[in-house]
Amino acid sequence: MKIGFNLAGISPRRYPLIVAKADELGFESCWQPEHLIWPAKMPPQYPYSEDGLPPVTVDVPTFDPWVNLAFAAAGTTQIKFGTNVYILPLRHPFVTARAVITLDYVTGGRAILGCGVGWLEEEFELAGLESKNRGARTDEIVEILKKLWTEDVIEFHGKYYDFGPVKFQPKPVAKPHPPIEFGGDSKAALRRAARIGDGWLSIGAGAQEKFEERVKQLTQWRKEYGREKEPFDFTVGAGPEPTADTIKRLEEKGATRVLVTPWPTPERGSPTVEHASRGMEEFANRVMAKI
Repeated sequence: MKIGFNLAGISPRRYPLIVAKADELGFESCWQPEHLIWPAKMPPQYPYSEDGLPPVTVDVPTFDPWVNLAFAAAGTTQIKFGTNVYILPLRHPFVTARAVITLDYVTGGRAILGCGVGWLEEEFELAGLESKNRGARTDEIVEILKKLWTEDVIEFHGKYYDFGPVKFQPKPVAKPHPPIEFGGDSKAALRRAARIGDGWLSIGAGAQEKFEERVKQLTQWRKEYGREKEPFDFTVGAGPEPTADTIKRLEEKGATRVLVTPWPTPERGSPTVEHASRGMEEFANRVMAKI
């Protein structure tokens, strides 16, 4: 079982020391959330809550994940770095390909592109992009990324992206390319993960209750697409204060990775290096040693 954790709520200035400690303790991965821009007032469009509002406000500090994760990688040797989730259709595929390959290169092949199509229509409008075709554009983007990362001379002629022969170097350290794992709970998101993804990231409240059903559906679709023998990760949040038994039950339901918050929530502010380190050590002794 792979044990990862989210970096949300931590000051990026503390990333290197906190992630180095997690690397030392044997955590498999750390994950950075992301958004490009927020409207001044949050509309009720979030699909994973009853009131349509996300678990953050428009005033939450938001950073570029690739810069943060590369900064966090200094001094680590094993832990992987993922985005949870990066909104693919908000960027040109050349931009994403270059960002991911840079993290792949500086970490020696430890980058994971956790991605999705987005849910906030205003974010697309503010960036001058159409939101209704974001799913179809995402399909083309993934095809382009794989070509850029694996082929010598690349050209692409699609409905949304069209370019002549180009060269893209370096090729990734991870072979055949960094994993592309999709977040989302809709039928379209699950289908996309099964059809072209290397994993699925379960998102939102109630994720555990639906997880086993989603795993079975994804497994069925992957067989239909002839992809059942390819590597694929099923990731789910383990909830607050998970025990070894909690994680074992999720593994029985099909999880290959669980995401945890391995320290108690501080009374004020964001976790300090000392607070996070103590929490991670306690979690490693209490839970990870039993798995």
